[in-house]
Amino acid sequence: MFVHELIQSGSEQDIAIIDGDRRLTYGELREKTEACRRRLHAAGLRTGDRAGIFSRNRAEYICAYLAIASLGAIAVPINFQLSMRETAYIVKNADIHHLITDRPLNLDAALQAVRHEGDLAQHDIGEIAQSTTLPAAPPLPEDFPDTSPCVIIYTSGTTGVPKGAVLSHRNLTRNSEMLQEVLHIQPQDNVLCVLPMYHCFAWTCSVINPLNYGASITILDSFAPKETIDIIRREKVSVLYVVPSICSLLTKLASLEDIASVRYVIIGGTTLPLQIARNFTAKFGVDIMEGYGLSEASPVVAVNPPNGVKIGSIGLPLPDIQVRTIDANGQDVPVNESGELLVRGDMVMLGYWKLPDDTAATLQNGWLHTGDIARQDEDGYLYIVDRLKDMIISMGENIYPREIEELVYAYPGIHEAAVIGIEDKLRGQAGSCFYSVQEGQQVDVRAMKKYLQQNLALYKIPREFHELPELPRTATGKIAKREILPAYQAQKAAAKPKA
Repeated sequence: MFVHELIQSGSEQDIAIIDGDRRLTYGELREKTEACRRRLHAAGLRTGDRAGIFSRNRAEYICAYLAIASLGAIAVPINFQLSMRETAYIVKNADIHHLITDRPLNLDAALQAVRHEGDLAQHDIGEIAQSTTLPAAPPLPEDFPDTSPCVIIYTSGTTGVPKGAVLSHRNLTRNSEMLQEVLHIQPQDNVLCVLPMYHCFAWTCSVINPLNYGASITILDSFAPKETIDIIRREKVSVLYVVPSICSLLTKLASLEDIASVRYVIIGGTTLPLQIARNFTAKFGVDIMEGYGLSEASPVVAVNPPNGVKIGSIGLPLPDIQVRTIDANGQDVPVNESGELLVRGDMVMLGYWKLPDDTAATLQNGWLHTGDIARQDEDGYLYIVDRLKDMIISMGENIYPREIEELVYAYPGIHEAAVIGIEDKLRGQAGSCFYSVQEGQQVDVRAMKKYLQQNLALYKIPREFHELPELPRTATGKIAKREILPAYQAQKAAAKPKA
């Protein structure tokens, strides 16, 4: 199946999209997508071309993406929070000559700086999906393979310049089918799409999967607690895909009546602190189904099944996905021992755009090396121990920040926490704990340190503890560990008395 064929699943008069005051049926969504297809073809977009989408969540985002795919072109979703310099890098790297935007972008200087060759046509996302009398664009050839590239998802670039994961039509549609075998989304479901559509988690779970099975999608262009709670209640949303920070705010601000319609709450994007899961379930009586994925896997690899949730686990691998955990020598580790998580299946990317060496390092013998450290229990449930790149090595001992963070989250008064590695002349590396506190609370660092000493080996205790008003986050709600030190240094500089 091809991605653009998904909107054929819903009945003509059934509601496909709820976007503010607008309601689009599946029939109307198909009409808008066709109009967008005609306009892009008339503008010169052809098979294999790359077309960028720079926009907040809206119905036309879906139309643009599907229209690009239907022409055999490749969609390149771009984080709308990026600077012009960062956006220009992606435009140059992907060789984009058509950019669909929700605002005019002044990219000329940035494009000159990266030496982007050729023109860049900007198309208004609101206008491009309006009805048109332009002639129909030709259909894709019958022999066009579903293994053709459909999208390039650029990573956040936390380890350097962004890398583009190339996903095929088959990658995305098969991942949706795998997820469906666990969740069984129905036409009567209403799925909230509040996470940004440029992110693979939101796109596959909140857009592709419900479209594939004729459900409705309620779109929010950003997360605002009161608005989100009102929408969930008013539109009787039944499925939430969210990140831990959103769950924490729902626990604090929503009532039982507000989420009475919700049957599934699926967490992804970053690890779920145990305390957040326990607090949510204690208040609402709804289990949080933590899952796991990465852009390179389209993205869902595992999820806790309904009526089979293990708190602290990322669940079971989806059907038809194989997993392994290996040691530094590439050997499989025993049950309940930690190793790098490897995955294999139809949802694994084709490779990184223009990066053959990185592709070869990540895709080895058919296995995707995730860079995450995990263990698998006797029932097959997976547990993420930490990111391989986040692991701290102190005096030859491996320290996993997440283990420490879980304990800090459970300490009274803590709102959020992150442990990062810092240089240490004696030990090579040491941990530094950054945290914020709940409103109206205070945390005694000495008491918290004593609490950690009672629950951890001494070599795991962070060397430093620093309180911040809040921890920096990415657009998808992850704590941005790379930005913590600069944020702390800026706070110190601001607090320093002027001479």
